[in-house]
Amino acid sequence: MSLRLPDSGAGTTPDGRRHAPSAERNAAPILSVLRDVLPPGGRLLELASGTGQHAARFAADLAGWHWHPTDVNPENFGSIAAWAATSPGRIAAPVALDAGQPGWAAGWQGLDAALVVNLLHLIPETAAINVLDGMAAAVRTGGIVLIYGPFLRDGRPTSEGDAAFDASLRAQDPAIGYKDIARVTAHLAARGLDVQLREMPANNLMIVAFKL
Repeated sequence: MSLRLPDSGAGTTPDGRRHAPSAERNAAPILSVLRDVLPPGGRLLELASGTGQHAARFAADLAGWHWHPTDVNPENFGSIAAWAATSPGRIAAPVALDAGQPGWAAGWQGLDAALVVNLLHLIPETAAINVLDGMAAAVRTGGIVLIYGPFLRDGRPTSEGDAAFDASLRAQDPAIGYKDIARVTAHLAARGLDVQLREMPANNLMIVAFKL
C-alpha cells in the first residue's frame, strides 16, 4: 500500500533529482550530528535513501566518507543516482534492500556506520525490529548506528502535530505508526550498543548508538 505522506508530491528537476521538502528541512540538523559523532572517514550504509538528497548533501560535506545508498523501491534509484552525480566517486550506485526483512545484514558486514532517517514510523513493529537488528549486526565493533525520526515518549506523542500524523498513519495501516523511544533504545542496548539520544528540531530525535 502506498502511504499518503506530506512529501508525496515531491518535485523533480529535469535531470531526475526529486526534492522532498522534509529532507531539505532536516538535512542541516542531521548533518550537524554526523559531523559531531562520526570519525574522519569510513563506509556508511544508508537505509531507505528515498530521493537521494541526504546522500548527496552529507557525502559532499563529510569528505572522508563513502556512502552506500539503498532503498526498497527501485523507482527511487533514478533520483538517487542523479543526486549521487553531484558528488562523483563519493556515492555508490543505489542497491535494492528491504531492511524490514530478517537477515538482511548478511550482505553488509564491517561497516563503520549505518544511518536511517524517517523510516521506523512507516513500517510495522516486526519490520522495525529487523531494521534495528540488522543495523546492529552490520556495523563493526566501534561502529555507529544512527536513527532519526519521530518517536513516542512514555507511550505518547509529544505534540498535537505528532499525534495527528501518528493517527493518520495508523488510519492508513493499523500496523504502522510511531514507535516508543524507550523500547527502541532498550532493544539496541540489548544488542550490545551504547545508546545516546540527541534532541532534534520539530520534536524529532537522533539515536546515536556505538557498538561495543
